[in-house]
Amino acid sequence: MAELFLGGSIDPAPHERTATDASGNVNVATDSLTTHGVIVGMTGSGKTGLGVILIEEALRAGLPVLAIDPKGDQTNLCLTVPDLAPADFRPWIDEAQAANAGEAPDDFAANQAKLWRNGLGTWGLSGTDIGALRDRTDFTIYTPGSQAGVPIDIVGSLQVPADMTDAEVVADEIEGYVTGLLGLVGIAADPLSSREHILLSNLIQHSWSEGRALDLMTLVGMVPSPPIRKLGVFDVDQFFPADDRMALAMKLNGLLASPSFASWAMGSSLDIQSLLYSPDGRGRCAIVATAHLSDDERQFVTSLILAKLVTWMRRQSGTTDRRAMLYMDEVAGYLPPTERPPTKKPIMTLMKQARAFGVGVILSTQNPVDLDYKAMSNAGTWMVGRLQTERDKGRILEALRSASGGTDVEKLDKQLGGLGKREFLLYSTRGEPKLFTTRWAMSY
Repeated sequence: MAELFLGGSIDPAPHERTATDASGNVNVATDSLTTHGVIVGMTGSGKTGLGVILIEEALRAGLPVLAIDPKGDQTNLCLTVPDLAPADFRPWIDEAQAANAGEAPDDFAANQAKLWRNGLGTWGLSGTDIGALRDRTDFTIYTPGSQAGVPIDIVGSLQVPADMTDAEVVADEIEGYVTGLLGLVGIAADPLSSREHILLSNLIQHSWSEGRALDLMTLVGMVPSPPIRKLGVFDVDQFFPADDRMALAMKLNGLLASPSFASWAMGSSLDIQSLLYSPDGRGRCAIVATAHLSDDERQFVTSLILAKLVTWMRRQSGTTDRRAMLYMDEVAGYLPPTERPPTKKPIMTLMKQARAFGVGVILSTQNPVDLDYKAMSNAGTWMVGRLQTERDKGRILEALRSASGGTDVEKLDKQLGGLGKREFLLYSTRGEPKLFTTRWAMSY
């Protein structure tokens, strides 16, 4: 069993490491990932850095990682310089930052190289470790709806599933696609009561049951004159009159007619197996960047990717081994306590079922009060940094109490209140709580 090296234990009073050698290291076993994890911390707590370190460690342990990145921070995983030479840092130096430091860009690059070399050295790491990480991992930044990175075909992801025998899996994939699509045109559709949702879902189901793949253009073209005559016990025209269907088709066609929407159909198809594994079976790090998208577009892309991940996961054999890791940054808005955005159902499904298939889920947020803590209580590992309010702390304590099966966690209150930058409380259902500071990241 591999160990994920996150940092070193600290004495809470002086905020110093208890030991600078391996005896003070704080590690998390890889099998803890399949019981899922949560990272919580306010802005400036070091939460993003811990997320990068956790992904680095998962990749070093041989686990493929799918990272959904709404802020653009995880793309830094691609910026690694094994030689730690000033010339390697120079192209990535912000000249304004160098000017603020009162240094020429070349001098600033040299100092950054020295800083990184020394910082890694204090944790027993070096450029050799960076090189090993790069050699074993294929990093790719995917940018749906844009050619800034590697484009990925989102709207063409209506291919007939390889296995149609599991009706629940097929229905969940259809629901994720349709809910996200309708959200793009401003329709908040309930899968059980919305005419729009029911019609589109039935059209997709009908085509798939006949072995016919779809794209969005074909689907929109079917709306005015559906190839099915009944929806439930009612005739289509009675359930959803022709004029109303045409209005829906026009709204969806406006989306297709937008010049900016053409980029959504570019690139390779959305296939989870290809995102996670190379043809020779080597694990990959797939970073899906969504910072350039609107809120509705992010919901569409994220819900579709998560629905595809659930479908892929359920087609794998059950296992106690670690198979892959999903990392979601800034998950607030995707898993709210009361609303049901299209992303909520697949996240809930993953938190409840992914363990049986060897898939670990790591959720990161700075706003714990904006999350469905009942779903997050399925997590077995918590990494909690500085929190902004007493309300945030109360929500975390409530979730930890639920996750631990009723164990008294009030004694953690004082520890949570005294955390500094890059300091976290590691709480696991498998051991005693630990205070630790994060190690130096290998990514620049």
